[in-house]
Amino acid sequence: MNQLSHIATEHDGRVLQALLRQDLGAFAERCFHEVASGKNYHHNWHLEALAYHLTMVAEGRCKRLVITLPPRSLKSLYASIAFPAWVLGHDSHRRIICASYGRALATAHANSCRSIIRTSWYRDLFPLMRIDPRKDTEDEVRTTREGFRLTATVGGALTGRGGSIIIIDDAMKADDARSDLLRASVNNWFDETLLSRLDDKRSDAIILVMQRLHVDDLVGHVLKAGGWTHLNLSAIAADDMRVPLGGGLFHDRAAGDLLHPEREPRYVLDELRTAMGSAAFSAQYLQEPVPAGGNLVQWEWFRTWKRLPEREDYQTKIVQSWDTASKATELNDYSVGITALIHKDAIYILDVVRARLEYPALKKRVVAEKERWKADIVLIEDKGSGQSLIQDLRFEHIYAREIKPEADKVVRMSYCTAPIESGAVLLPQSAPWLDAFRTELLTFPNGLHDDQVDALSQLINWTRRKSTYTLDYIS
Repeated sequence: MNQLSHIATEHDGRVLQALLRQDLGAFAERCFHEVASGKNYHHNWHLEALAYHLTMVAEGRCKRLVITLPPRSLKSLYASIAFPAWVLGHDSHRRIICASYGRALATAHANSCRSIIRTSWYRDLFPLMRIDPRKDTEDEVRTTREGFRLTATVGGALTGRGGSIIIIDDAMKADDARSDLLRASVNNWFDETLLSRLDDKRSDAIILVMQRLHVDDLVGHVLKAGGWTHLNLSAIAADDMRVPLGGGLFHDRAAGDLLHPEREPRYVLDELRTAMGSAAFSAQYLQEPVPAGGNLVQWEWFRTWKRLPEREDYQTKIVQSWDTASKATELNDYSVGITALIHKDAIYILDVVRARLEYPALKKRVVAEKERWKADIVLIEDKGSGQSLIQDLRFEHIYAREIKPEADKVVRMSYCTAPIESGAVLLPQSAPWLDAFRTELLTFPNGLHDDQVDALSQLINWTRRKSTYTLDYIS
């Protein structure tokens, strides 16, 4: 039984109102039933820890707070929706800025907070808190006492605006965290833009709440500087720890304890680890991002095949993935073609061609390999010599699918770690190209060449985006 239903059955409405005014956790639970109607609220000790630490900020006892916890743990409900409404209810002079990585996400949080403030029960709780009808939008809710909740996006301009509490809820998308450039952009925005937006640098507060994504994400960046209170709530406790809940109470976690077993028991976490890959799971669920430095892929992750599925199976296709070099000089990369049999949810690597070829010889080799393996699909990266190759092949009525690279090489390969680790990519037990293939994969991104890595990531990412391995997607 959650604490609100318990109170409601044993006490009158005035006691309940007093609880909602005084206890942020109870208030957040009431907000949940408002904005997530029809869903079940599962109370847990980590929510009490969230409420306690946020309350310390509201009371001026904590000026720099980092909260790290797994996805779907009600962090946004507490930090971006309930907390601003509760703070403004107590003091409608407060100036709160709430920032998230994307406009849609930031707007959704803003609208949920506005919906809370408009309810009759909220107005009964906080009769002195009133919205100025001249400024009641998704971008800003202003009070009649010149306080506000301002919506912002991470990386956006805040010219002329300042706040007494700044909340950053999800500083960046998980995929973007793989990019050195995008991480640096977020960290620089924090240093050069956000810190200057505090009204009073001596007493105002910043709250950063997110899942860990990278050792150099915004949490890693601010913790290096020091001076932050860190509430670290991993899905599985790495060590024994004592978490303060307020009022002199603590929750004692033993190493191995799950954060919220009612919602995410051990088998669910194991399934998530398999689906995401151990690196992503370690960051987002264990709050322990793996340091960069090569070895994105472990060789033992690859399974080997002895027999191949029958080609007659309607779920089976031969796909070739080409990464082509611009020039066939000694200093340039190789052109690489990987041939794979794709069957249901598995990718069987059949052959790897790796050679330095001038354009005419490259074109002949691509055509020859297609005929040799009777390939159904040919993937070619749409850049450099690949652009001319795609056009020339189509002129000769050989259809090739152009692949436009998304993000950088490291990011593209990092997308592939989960399917490789889960055993979805199989290699032959022996082949003359295996040693060079292994060396390049295990030294990436610090090795001399990355052409085989590019061809492999292109193959895996094209395949996994199709979501189902049927003829519909490779027709």
